[in-house]
This record gives sequence, structure tokens and C-alpha cells, in this order.
Amino acid sequence: MKITPILFLDAIEPALPFWVDRLGFTKTGEVPDGDRLAFAMFALGETEVMLQTHESAKKDNAAFVADYRACLFVQFDSFDEVLKRLNGWPVEMPVRDTFYGLREIGVLAPGGHLLVFAAPIPAATV
Repeated sequence: MKITPILFLDAIEPALPFWVDRLGFTKTGEVPDGDRLAFAMFALGETEVMLQTHESAKKDNAAFVADYRACLFVQFDSFDEVLKRLNGWPVEMPVRDTFYGLREIGVLAPGGHLLVFAAPIPAATV
């Protein structure tokens, strides 16, 4: 299992010097949106952080991101394991398959924190 924070912000570009130059993270992936970044992933050793613009997140799923500044992205090896652990917990973001090969579901943890659980899509269903 791996947990990665996703931080929502207005623009990613102004944050790059902080994460890359000052803290020493390496940008490991990005999703552009026109002439701006909509999403970016960073790593420093075993530590990862993701940045996503509010605009991009709202385009992705307006229902669950409108009021969040951060969420946790929790990755498992098996989506069945995710569903077993959630065991009927109320769903905030319905199950979806992504272009990056993960099946995801989102829930609110006690206290209102958004958690997005993901696992690789089995090869037979891709």
C-alpha cells in the first residue's frame, strides 16, 4: 500500500520552485492543460506528492473536489481488497477506471477528509 497526498491549488507553476529547487523533489509526471499544468507528480526518495489545480480537479469530478485543499491518494495492489476494506462505507466518488490504468473510488473519512483509493485495473478488463 502507498499513500500520496494530492494538494489542490490555483496554479502549479508558481509552486515548482518550492517543491523542486528548495525541497529537492523531482517532477516525475505531469498533465498539461493548454499552456499550463493541470497536474504534476513529484518524488524525493520514497516520498511522493501530487499537485492538481482546482480547475482541473473540478473538470475531473466537480462533485467531490469543490471544497477540498488536499486529499490522500491510497494505492492498493487489488481493488477487491479496497472494496473489502471499505465494506459499504458511503461513496463520495463512484468507481471509475482512469486513463493511467487505475480503478478508483473516493470516500470521506471521519472529519471530512477526502480519500481516493486506487488499484491497477486487471489486464482482462482493460
